Amino acid sequence: MFKRENVKGIVVPIITPVDDNENIDDTRLRKIVNHVIENGVHGILAFGSNSEFYMFEPDEMFHALDVMLEEAAGRVPIYFGIGAIRTRKCIELAQEAAKRDIAAVSVLNPMFIKPTPEALYHHFKAIADSVPDTAMLLYNNPGRSGYTIPLDIIVRLAHDVPNIIGIKDSSGDITFCSELVRQTHDVDFRVLTGKDTTIYPGLCVGAVGSVCSTANMYTQLVSSIYDYYAAGDFEKSLEAQFKLNPIRLSQDAASFPAATKDMANLMGMDMGKSVLPTEATTGPVLEQMKEAMRKGGFLPSDM
Repeated sequence: MFKRENVKGIVVPIITPVDDNENIDDTRLRKIVNHVIENGVHGILAFGSNSEFYMFEPDEMFHALDVMLEEAAGRVPIYFGIGAIRTRKCIELAQEAAKRDIAAVSVLNPMFIKPTPEALYHHFKAIADSVPDTAMLLYNNPGRSGYTIPLDIIVRLAHDVPNIIGIKDSSGDITFCSELVRQTHDVDFRVLTGKDTTIYPGLCVGAVGSVCSTANMYTQLVSSIYDYYAAGDFEKSLEAQFKLNPIRLSQDAASFPAATKDMANLMGMDMGKSVLPTEATTGPVLEQMKEAMRKGGFLPSDM
């Protein structure tokens, strides 16, 4: 049975490396799994937004999930991301994922369409009810889906559905995050921020951690924000957050989600290309990213 207390810390939406034919590269996938674990992450999210979930078929995703579970060997919890629009498709993915030793499924609010609040409630509840012994996290990403899951719907789900145990909130809205914590505190609902620049402020209002794409590359720095905070060293935690912020913000001008692989490859991690039609960052935007990395000490001055 799922354990709420295990949902915490820095969870990385892990890069999905592909070969020249856009097939998932198992060797490089094992490499990045070991890299993030050995450098201090507290969990791995398979097929989050920066993992390019929207580019892969279910058989590819579950093969990769099996590789990650095998390589991680229980060292950190593994979460499985679901971003399908149709409720039935989400249920099928959740039920297949639940056959494995995962920490939870993470379910994005449906893209392209905009369900009514009541329809959203029924959508998430149906998915959770289909895997009653598996934990489920909601995933609120208004920047990609075009709308926010209403606060009252999240609060209802937290109270009504036992295995909906938390949320990744990528709104970047700290007031919204703090209200999530306040209104679900009585059921120990696990709130994770989903913006790398809000790890520290999220922790300050009661979030239990964050899902951070930059933890693929700057693993020790990102994880230290949580680790310092948990140890009570708030000054060092904030210092680490401020060191990360300009690097993360430099990605905003790039085509999503190219910047994550771009930065990884600049650091010699060899994670392959983004899946088409996403192309690598070039020109002034790439130079801006490089400059932020150099100032942060992650690239030599001559690169």
